[in-house]
Amino acid sequence: MSLPYDFDAASATLAQTDPELARLIDQVKPLRLETRALGNPFVQLVRSITYQQLSTKAAGTIHGRMLALFPDSDHPSPEQILETPDETLRSAGLSRAKTRAIKDLAAKTVEGIVPTSEALTTMDNAAIIDRLTQVWGVGQWTVEMLLIFYLGRPDVLPVADLGVRKGFMIAYGLDDLPSPSELRDYGIRWQPYRSVASWYLWRANDL
Repeated sequence: MSLPYDFDAASATLAQTDPELARLIDQVKPLRLETRALGNPFVQLVRSITYQQLSTKAAGTIHGRMLALFPDSDHPSPEQILETPDETLRSAGLSRAKTRAIKDLAAKTVEGIVPTSEALTTMDNAAIIDRLTQVWGVGQWTVEMLLIFYLGRPDVLPVADLGVRKGFMIAYGLDDLPSPSELRDYGIRWQPYRSVASWYLWRANDL
């Protein structure tokens, strides 16, 4: 999906602001950051929780088994999740912690704490992070990925992300990973396009 902002203009602004980043931008072109359809936030967050700390292949298998527990629908509703015994969910391969997180996500969706997709589009980043991190097992990084890749927010810098930190180390010729606070301080110069800068730093790991 197309971004709600001009990616090329953002890249040009970053290149003018930061010569080191400009060199990385030249190496990465002509790739572009793209967003994905958000759809139902509950569905996306169930997937995000399932995929945490697992390889894509292993997580995909577990996610598929979990969906297969509900053959009458493409995806279980929050109410269906709450009605399903923990042991049944865990039989799909979900850990005890992920089962607890998905159950809490379902409960907070029913309670209205997890916003609808329509509501998310009207909320600022801080408000979205505040609401979604109330779910047990959903941390700031998970919400930041949703902001960048599903809502297309231009100014998100996931300072705890290992790929972003490693990309910064590579692009700037450092001997060690920057700390999250160091990356946050340096990244002030990338405003209001810190999502785009983050995307280029991820690409540095691929070069």
